[in-house]
Amino acid sequence: MSNSQELKQHVSTYHGFLDMMKWGIVVVVLITALVIFLIA
Repeated sequence: MSNSQELKQHVSTYHGFLDMMKWGIVVVVLITALVIFLIA
């Protein structure tokens, strides 16, 4: 089993990844909305 410190690091990395994915989705939605607005 991994020790407590390694688990904390993995959890921190996982939360960082989730935050990055959330912002990535927001940016993609905004860019998509902009492109649709420009085309229409």
